[in-house]
Amino acid sequence: MKQIVKILTIVFGVSALWIGLLQTSVVPENYTWLLPLYLIVSLGCYGLLMVGVGLMKFPTCPQEAVYLQQDVREAKELLQKKGVDVGSD
Repeated sequence: MKQIVKILTIVFGVSALWIGLLQTSVVPENYTWLLPLYLIVSLGCYGLLMVGVGLMKFPTCPQEAVYLQQDVREAKELLQKKGVDVGSD
């Protein structure tokens, strides 16, 4: 519930700022109508940047790789006992 209130507060604040800019003559009106589009494009760029940073910092887990190799070996042994051809290592 707290997250919804936070999001609605941000949306209300941005909307109030946008409507305020439309009412005043601080920013030309033809630019003010494009502000929501700029906001959406900016959020998209920010999202892509965060995905890129997350991929660059993707942690390697050597211990998990060992566990995965062990699980693969166990699965191959189980399948071989059941008569399934799993190929060579």
